[in-house]
Amino acid sequence: MAISKRDLSARSFRAFLALFQVIGYASLLSCQGIEMEMLSSSGAMSLERHSEDYCAMYDICGERSDGKVLNCPYGSSSVKPDELFSAKIQSLCPTISGNVCCTETQFETLRAQVQQAIPFLVGCPACLRNFLNLFCELSCSPNQSLFINVTSVTEIDGNMAVDAIDFFVTDTFGEMLYDSCKEVKFGTMNTRAIDFIGAGAKSYREWFSFIGQKADLGFPGSPYSISFKSNVPESSGMELMNVSSYSCGDTSLGCSCGDCPASPFCSDAEPPSPHKRDSCSISIGSLEVACLELSLGILYIVFISAFFGWSSCYGRRENRRPAPIRKPLLDPINDGESSSVLQKDKERPVKMEEMASAESNMVQFSSVQGYISSFYRSYGLWIARNATLVLCSSLAIVLLLCLGLLRFEVETRPEKLWVGPGSKAAEEKQFFDSHLAPFYRIEQLILATVPDVEGGRQPSIVTDRNIRLLFDLQQKVDGIRVNISGKMVSLADICLKPLGNDCATQSILQYYKMDPDSYNMYGGVTHAEYCFQHYTSADTCMSAFEAPLDPSTALGGFSGNNYSEASAFVVTYPVNNAMDDATDENRMALAWEKAFIQLAKEELLPSAESNNLTLSFSSESSIEEELKRESTADVLTIVVSYLVMFAYISFTLGDPLSSSTFYISSKVLLGLAGVLIVMLSVLGSVGFFSAIGIKSTLIIMEVIPFLVLAVGVDNMCILVHAVKRQPSDMSLEERISSALVEVGPSITLASLSEVLAFAVGAFIPMPACRVFSMFAALAILLDFLLQVTAFVALIVFDFTRAENNRVDCLPCIKINSPGVSDEVSHQRNPGLLVRYMKDVHARILGHWAVKIFVVAAFVAFSLASIALCTRIEAGLEQQIVLPQDSYLQGYFNNVSEYLRVGPPLYFVVKDYNYSAESSHTNKLCSISHCDANSLLNEISRASLTPESSYIAKPAASWLDDFLVWLSPEAFGCCRKFINGTYCPPDDQPPCCTPDEGPCGIGGVCEDCTTCFLQSDLKKGRPSTGQFREKLPWFLKALPSADCAKGGHGAYTSSVNLNGYESGVIHASEFRTYHTPLNKQGDYVNSMRAAREFSSRVSSSLKMDIFPYSVFYIFFEQYLDIWRVALMNIAIALGAIFVVFLVVTSSLWSSIIMLVVLAMIVVDLMGVMALLNIQLNAVSVVNLVMSIGIAVEFCVHIMQAFLVSVPWQSKPKNARGSHYHGCFCLQRYYPDKAMRSTCTFLRQIRNLCGLLLPNVPGIGYYWLFAWACPSTCIAEFVWSTSKIYGCRETTA
Repeated sequence: MAISKRDLSARSFRAFLALFQVIGYASLLSCQGIEMEMLSSSGAMSLERHSEDYCAMYDICGERSDGKVLNCPYGSSSVKPDELFSAKIQSLCPTISGNVCCTETQFETLRAQVQQAIPFLVGCPACLRNFLNLFCELSCSPNQSLFINVTSVTEIDGNMAVDAIDFFVTDTFGEMLYDSCKEVKFGTMNTRAIDFIGAGAKSYREWFSFIGQKADLGFPGSPYSISFKSNVPESSGMELMNVSSYSCGDTSLGCSCGDCPASPFCSDAEPPSPHKRDSCSISIGSLEVACLELSLGILYIVFISAFFGWSSCYGRRENRRPAPIRKPLLDPINDGESSSVLQKDKERPVKMEEMASAESNMVQFSSVQGYISSFYRSYGLWIARNATLVLCSSLAIVLLLCLGLLRFEVETRPEKLWVGPGSKAAEEKQFFDSHLAPFYRIEQLILATVPDVEGGRQPSIVTDRNIRLLFDLQQKVDGIRVNISGKMVSLADICLKPLGNDCATQSILQYYKMDPDSYNMYGGVTHAEYCFQHYTSADTCMSAFEAPLDPSTALGGFSGNNYSEASAFVVTYPVNNAMDDATDENRMALAWEKAFIQLAKEELLPSAESNNLTLSFSSESSIEEELKRESTADVLTIVVSYLVMFAYISFTLGDPLSSSTFYISSKVLLGLAGVLIVMLSVLGSVGFFSAIGIKSTLIIMEVIPFLVLAVGVDNMCILVHAVKRQPSDMSLEERISSALVEVGPSITLASLSEVLAFAVGAFIPMPACRVFSMFAALAILLDFLLQVTAFVALIVFDFTRAENNRVDCLPCIKINSPGVSDEVSHQRNPGLLVRYMKDVHARILGHWAVKIFVVAAFVAFSLASIALCTRIEAGLEQQIVLPQDSYLQGYFNNVSEYLRVGPPLYFVVKDYNYSAESSHTNKLCSISHCDANSLLNEISRASLTPESSYIAKPAASWLDDFLVWLSPEAFGCCRKFINGTYCPPDDQPPCCTPDEGPCGIGGVCEDCTTCFLQSDLKKGRPSTGQFREKLPWFLKALPSADCAKGGHGAYTSSVNLNGYESGVIHASEFRTYHTPLNKQGDYVNSMRAAREFSSRVSSSLKMDIFPYSVFYIFFEQYLDIWRVALMNIAIALGAIFVVFLVVTSSLWSSIIMLVVLAMIVVDLMGVMALLNIQLNAVSVVNLVMSIGIAVEFCVHIMQAFLVSVPWQSKPKNARGSHYHGCFCLQRYYPDKAMRSTCTFLRQIRNLCGLLLPNVPGIGYYWLFAWACPSTCIAEFVWSTSKIYGCRETTA
């Protein structure tokens, strides 16, 4: 993105430089016969030579070998012109009246040469007037001898000619001239006019020094030396030239605010102050602390103090209470007895009905959980009896979904992956491409030196050897040929050509016209270093496509303007682009780009490395091609991961290793089936969305298999171990049913929460992340359904196999060894991890001090993470989404390190009404008579604060240049033949044919006149008809020495002429540049600044204006990524909270779940800040994913806690009233009214438990000890059949 095609001016920019010859020609006379008696001796020095009405130089006495003529050093009295000649002089030099020191032919020569400078300066009348006055006084002033002194002469063809003069000028005039011109813009090149006519002078003395330099043969400039002085020698009779000068803020000759920011007219429009984030901080001594961090610190101190106080009080109360008794999950109870049948009496048989009865009496289920448990109890029995039917039907459905894989496609186009269809940036790009022109394709090479081993400093790359190497590389690039439908395509066939037949390649080789033969002829490296400073003024530095080449676009790794210290060559090949990829133009470009990358890898890179240089490269299609390559690069990783997970599942699902029973108790086949189920769920999800036309992405192919595998393995282990935990004397059907009752609700709740958490990602606007979330949600849903259907059926088959002593993996083989089944059954003891969690981890965590420490530590981590979150930057480094071995990794690093020019920035104006009745023209332009707050003036003002506006330069304005081109003062620009057709400048065909020799006045264009007189325009503005007629002329006009404002090349695509005849231009653009953008944050902030600027200007001008740059479409998401992230996290947390509350009917537990999940997300964001992980759509999806993964663990723990018996610290009757009231009711009176009553009472209990903390003597324990009578009354009202049994449990 080093250049913009609208930067490339016309071929005749070379002729711009000829305007400096104004200095040499200004005081010359035409070659006429000179009467020698009028001339005094060359050595005669009398007082009359420095007096009023006397000329210091007159006539022409010679000509240099390069054709530049020299004045005669002989003075003469001034001459009175005739009336017509005097009127001509007055039209150009109004300060000169009466006698003059020039002839009519000399004046016409002066006028012809001055016209080259007028297009640069006419936008600021004060500057133009001061500039013309300087040369008018030098050429034609009747008092010329008072301030000009000939100091040196030379002999040419026997005649003496001027070789050097002193020009005495007051400092006041010099300062006024420079101040009025120093800010005048030359829009075509996005730079100042003084860079062209003053070599970028920083003061009037530097400008005068540049003007006065004697030009070498063949170079533009003065043919003799001019020494500007501000002190007159004593007794010389001379005076300082002090003709009238004008300030750029002069009301009669006022300039625009863009050309004259110091104008009083612009005093109210100060440059915008740099935008600073509102940051609050407090100083504590020498320490400065952010307000947020201090607030969080205070909050933590308050929380810890309150928590410690409450914990101490609670601990002392607990110490005075009897030791509690913990009741295990599913502990059978008969009439409230606290005996553990499963743990203390393993020999006692427990029937299915007794377990159900005990569960109903002990486990505190909500109505929803009750329904789920009832469903799983019946479902478990049914699936155990119909395992084959369930397995076949579930697999058939998933395989049917997999048929959609026939339409499987992978989306690799970056704009389709990262930009949503409703994106504002996408709409603006579509408008720009369709109404103006698509941004060209970029092919780029970056050749850089290697840092020194000792100092680490990179040496300069501007050496003879490196430039010759660059010529060799360029020759290989030019030699690329690709066959497209029988046509051999080269770079010359597809490259951008603004005017002629030469590509607009941005390379240092342009200083040698891209010709290696010119390298030695121009002086080698010395010529390049000369062009670094004179690229706008030296004809020999013009590029092959005949436009100035800014060295900052072809060099990298330098500071300031020290181009000779550059450590990198940056070669950019702009290639024509089209909106439709299927066009022949784009197909040729794509084929050439593939050949270019292949050449760079196989030949260019080795050549660079052999010369101890580094080479990075890229093409327009590189990112898409690398993404395609990545789609197949990780297949091996996925396969290996699944094999490892298969081995892990097989090991964990089986019983402890035993040489005698391993082949029976192992679960290898079951583990393999579980992994296949996970794969089928992923394939089913991809197949479903492929069938409905949604393309897959690389993130889906690489992440979802691992994600679903992780979630699926967890549920598989839970199901298998739940079956193993069931009493061995129960039938397999009863064990399956009981296991599903035990873990089914928690698995269902966890899976539903995960599906909702991932589905929330569908709200993310980025297509890649939105599609990923949809695929993941469906994959997890399918995985859950397959687990509770196909996998449970497989568990039935596997346990049946084990009970029948059949070998794992070879179920056809049966071991008829007695005692094997008994040995397998006796191996169902708790494993090492279970024993650790029960006997070590839970005991340590249950200690009072450990609880306090854990809560305090994690609250501190969460609060610290909140403070760290403010440091997370928005963005997504390109390197992250590309393969680690991609050649683009080094390219993007070098782009950030070396490039010193920012991306082009366009301000696009919709529906510009150019009619005379409209004020739109003055609201946009920046020349004289334009509004102070016009768009272009505001852009110019914003460029004064690039650190906040990210605008590097004033904008190139087709409108300004068009209005100047129309102006009668720019008499060499807008011209017409007698028949009214367009007449080009005198130095262009048909007025001048280069083959016929030097151009002169006369010929076919001698009757051409300016398009308008000053009286034809109203305040310098054309009428609607004039505007409509002349705009196409301007856009087709070639710039040249006689008129540098031609619009062809520079503005060809800047204006959409479709339908402009109605008086409205539907689309036009004004181009500038962003500052160099090296970080992701710079891209985001520059886009935000441009949009804020555009919004403010649009509102002020009441016009539709928007900014556009080629990277906006990819970075728009980051403008509100924080809002998107917080919204998606909030929705995910809210959905889980609602689901958990509905299923468990426990408000307090739901709040705990919500707080824990929120802390997990906040902690993750804190880690992101520590690891410098940026916030983008990918990380937002990962944060939502973390909620989905974390909720599974939290749900299982919370569900186990809710269905277990709490600590027993109340009398027996109180315990009975609390736990048996409603559940006794539901067990014996399951009618709808009774269940509704119990549900209502539980909701009251939850509310009271939330309002009254659950501490001894307070809260719902105490409240519901007295609520039992209400329950019993309800029982009596609805039925009396078994009320005695209920009262026994509540007694």
